[in-house]
Amino acid sequence: MTTIPSIACLGVIGKNNNPLHISIFPSQPNNAPLRTPLQFSLLLSSTLDIFEARSKANLTSGGGLSGDFGLLHAIDERLAAYGFETNTGVRFVAVVDMRGRIAGGDAGRGPAVGLREGDMKLVFRAMQTAYIRLLQNPFYDPDEHSPPTGRGGKKISSRRFTEDMRRIGESWRPGVAAV
Repeated sequence: MTTIPSIACLGVIGKNNNPLHISIFPSQPNNAPLRTPLQFSLLLSSTLDIFEARSKANLTSGGGLSGDFGLLHAIDERLAAYGFETNTGVRFVAVVDMRGRIAGGDAGRGPAVGLREGDMKLVFRAMQTAYIRLLQNPFYDPDEHSPPTGRGGKKISSRRFTEDMRRIGESWRPGVAAV
């Protein structure tokens, strides 16, 4: 049985380090998530220190802040977290299960040993597009979700945004051209 990487979790973290959205996806062969929602939430929170450290390193080296942070950390032999930060400080995290999907006839590749550099860029571009579409909704107030005080904030409850995240997570696989 050949397996290929799949998305295990997509997370959106507000500019004040508050969780805005989390989508969890099942993995093969038992079609169940690898972690509980609380465990995935803690994994997303663990990436904040890495974002912070890399942001400071980029600023002190004069490199500025680029959006794609690439591999944030390997969680275990199966899961790896990748990150992207928008220019407004909102962070997108994709947790990839390196053996998450059984390769079928449409996989188009042999056994996966890792991801290519551009494989995750498509995910983050799609997540950013969904987030921009959410911001264009006149009924969505970003300050309600990331209050300037830094305390709490609502999670994103938009049905369309949730459906976009679900579509991204379910349709992505290495080498795919669009999600």
